[in-house]
Amino acid sequence: MMLQFLTPLRRCLLMLGCVLPVVAFAQGEAKPAPANPSGFAIRRGTNLSHWLSQDFGWQPRLTWITENDFRFIARLGFDHVRLPIDEKEMWREDGSQNEEAVALMLKAIGWARANHLRVIVDLHTVRSHHFNAVNEGLHNTLFTDPKAQQAFLDLWRQLSARLHDQPVDAVAYELMNEPVADNPEDWNHLVAFAHAEIRKLEPNRVLIIGSNRWQIPSTLPLLKVPAGDRNIILSTHTYSPLLFTHYTANWTPIQVYKGAVHYPGAVVPPETFNELMKVLGSTSQGDLIANAKDNWGPARFAEELEPAIRRARELGLQLYCGEFGCLPTVPRADRLAYYRDLVTTMEENGMAWANWEYKGDFGLFEWHGAKLTTGAPDLELVDALLSGLKRK
Repeated sequence: MMLQFLTPLRRCLLMLGCVLPVVAFAQGEAKPAPANPSGFAIRRGTNLSHWLSQDFGWQPRLTWITENDFRFIARLGFDHVRLPIDEKEMWREDGSQNEEAVALMLKAIGWARANHLRVIVDLHTVRSHHFNAVNEGLHNTLFTDPKAQQAFLDLWRQLSARLHDQPVDAVAYELMNEPVADNPEDWNHLVAFAHAEIRKLEPNRVLIIGSNRWQIPSTLPLLKVPAGDRNIILSTHTYSPLLFTHYTANWTPIQVYKGAVHYPGAVVPPETFNELMKVLGSTSQGDLIANAKDNWGPARFAEELEPAIRRARELGLQLYCGEFGCLPTVPRADRLAYYRDLVTTMEENGMAWANWEYKGDFGLFEWHGAKLTTGAPDLELVDALLSGLKRK
């Protein structure tokens, strides 16, 4: 990172290792979004991944995320965290709760509240459903097995029992991360059941609900949103253009491509795109990278998000992008431009957001992939995320 391009505050924080960040980076105001009656107000956040969800053992759990991280997140200028949790981390195979993991979840909420951060508890994966099952060698049964659906509802009953005393303006629930059903109606039915069950227990809790097929913007119009409930925030995710954001990612088939990628503009030249499509064919991943030939920039991001934005406006509900991000494997300047342009586009349309992720290979810290460890905070990346608020 080149210090001469940073503001004096950021340069100071970098030299101090960001031990004493004293003011938030972002002071501007984003366009207001429709309020929910419970007062759960969010604008900009980050995902606390690989802790109580997808824990790959990169670092001991007790040191991966600590109270100091919540202080740092708040002082940077974020106002909320998305807290992914997995069934296999929070519940044992016999169905009993993992009290150590539950205690960490409760500590996290306490640390967040102490630092004026709101929390979205996101049920990220369950044993019957994984968003990346097709590439993980897993088989999802959630949408075909009534017993799996009842087990899913029971997880929310148990979570509600542990969290119902948390203020509704401080903690929200996300029903499930990135559902992938063959028929969108299967997810719509489960949403209706889960919504009804949680509303019996907590009538005023804010619920975050995304659409089928990885919550991509184009599927949000197919989501049947429970009518008359103002304590709902609609959620979408975007990693477009995938060939750029997931460049060389070893958990996707597109890892086969090792040539150059770029942003803004077309990710690869037409001739390169055509050769790559011959390799991937009409697989789901091939379909997802079909937009790599498009002219990517703010206008193309607005086009990508438009179906979700339009649907949220029709329903008068807030729209939230709970995940977006780009691996550091792409050219540095291109990566920072991607973040600036996408965040600016979302803010111009009144969207709240949380980047994927705080720590990890997509994270706000330098990622030393060979050693699977984090380095210093990447303050240029933080600035790319938050400086859009100052441009208002």
